[in-house]
Amino acid sequence: MLSPEKLAIKQTVNRRNLWFNRLMAIIAVVNLFLVFFDLSYVHWRDLYLLEIPSLTQLYDPIKGIEPHRETQNYLNKVYQLEEQVLHTGLQSSDTQNLLTQLQNLSDEMIKDNPFAGANKSGTLEKIKNLMRDRMGIKSAHQAFRLFWSEEHFSQAGWEPEIIFFHTHIQPLINTNYYRKIGISGKFLNLFWQIDLPFVVLFSLELLGRTFFISRQEIGLTWPKAMVRRWYDIFLLLPFFRWLRVIPVIIRLNQADLLNLDIVREQINRDFVANFAEEITEIVATQFITQVQESIYQGKIINWLLRPQTRQHYIDINNTNEIKAIARRILHLTVYDVVPKIQPDLEALLHRTIKTILSQSPTYQQLQNLPGVNQLPTQLTEKLVTDISQTLYTTMTSLLEDPEVGAISNRLIDNFSTALEVEVRDEANIQEIRSLLIDLLEEIKINYVKGIAEEGVEKSFQEVKRIMNYEL
Repeated sequence: MLSPEKLAIKQTVNRRNLWFNRLMAIIAVVNLFLVFFDLSYVHWRDLYLLEIPSLTQLYDPIKGIEPHRETQNYLNKVYQLEEQVLHTGLQSSDTQNLLTQLQNLSDEMIKDNPFAGANKSGTLEKIKNLMRDRMGIKSAHQAFRLFWSEEHFSQAGWEPEIIFFHTHIQPLINTNYYRKIGISGKFLNLFWQIDLPFVVLFSLELLGRTFFISRQEIGLTWPKAMVRRWYDIFLLLPFFRWLRVIPVIIRLNQADLLNLDIVREQINRDFVANFAEEITEIVATQFITQVQESIYQGKIINWLLRPQTRQHYIDINNTNEIKAIARRILHLTVYDVVPKIQPDLEALLHRTIKTILSQSPTYQQLQNLPGVNQLPTQLTEKLVTDISQTLYTTMTSLLEDPEVGAISNRLIDNFSTALEVEVRDEANIQEIRSLLIDLLEEIKINYVKGIAEEGVEKSFQEVKRIMNYEL
């Protein structure tokens, strides 16, 4: 038993370990959040661009994303057009020149589809549909040409149309981007620069923690301690980073920040239940099938009646178990069972003798004679007692007689030989074989199938009941 001082030190160490585990678990959660953010960034970039544009400015370089030159040039021309209209109006030659350039750029954008590189061809279709609906023209080329014309702005008004472009068309064009390709032939991704400090921290923690564990437990080497913390390896891998969810969940559970005992118990229960059910079905079916094959091939008869014919059979005690069991049952019957049921046997024997004597005319006449009418009853009871006692004494004497033992062994051998001869009769073989195989098939169909239908839930409940009873 630990002293109060040592107990206090141990509790302090445990508290420090718990807080350290919680700190590392929180850091692992942060790292996992960054991993999933990186994995989902490209997919959710349009939303980030709309709601948090500063985030895209910060993270686009990490993913190698930069504005697409063609679509960015298109938007720059629109900005130039706005400045020009503000200074010289719609009728100036410079304005007409910019409108013509935007018409040509619109044709090139529709024809070249600069959105394809970012897998955003659907965005271009949305832009074309919006412009068709706005201008009421089925051709996207003609719709853009008419939109970027002096006649249209003069009729529809410059401000409402340019506001339409900024609120509906420009946000869609802004979502397009160009993504750089790295030397590996894949899209550039510099997330490893963000992930590297976490990997270094988790590596140092793994080395220190496993070294400490190996020093605490006798016989536990450093490599074996690392194997014990196998799940931490996922925190160090530069690929399949989403697998870090495994060590994060385990760490949260170990740090008492997340209780997974119920979930773990249910997972183990379901796994064991399914596994046990399938194994039980397979083992039961295989066992019954092998017994059927042995019966069909006649191996069972040889195995039971002719032990000397067994091949590759390991005898662990040099004993014929069938003879030993028969002899043991006989001894139990004579020495243990018969004495307990002797009163019942005497009553049955008494009733049998009395029934037989009652049918005798002499017995009936003796009962009618005065003074001797109780004699038949006394003789009957005496006869029953003598018979049962003599029979029991004779049976015990025979069992203790060595010659009787030899005769019994010879009887069993002769019985086995005679039974073997009769069983080998073709008619008997066919009938017994057919009946046994059908019986086993019925067992296989009815009881093995019942395992799948009922499952092993009852077994779990029974085990739980027994454990609660023992407690």
